[in-house]
Amino acid sequence: MNTTLHVTIDKKTKTKAAKLARELGLDLSTIVKASLKSFVVNQTFHVEKTHRMTPYLEQIIDMANRENKTSGPFKSAKESIRFLRSKNGNNFS
Repeated sequence: MNTTLHVTIDKKTKTKAAKLARELGLDLSTIVKASLKSFVVNQTFHVEKTHRMTPYLEQIIDMANRENKTSGPFKSAKESIRFLRSKNGNNFS
């Protein structure tokens, strides 16, 4: 037996969510149903379109780049360890 769920949401959010659902080849109803089923089964809630950095992580990386605390790519693990030891006063184990 099915039932109907009525949800009130602002138009802008609904429009953006429907557009994203279409980009994924789905409709908004399917997204809501799958989300609720997953929520019940896993007792957690997480949705992600792609893996991307958060604005906070982007800020940290930009700051590290400005401070020249990043390097690479490295040709080997030994090369990266040598770099870490040089930056960490040889305290890296």
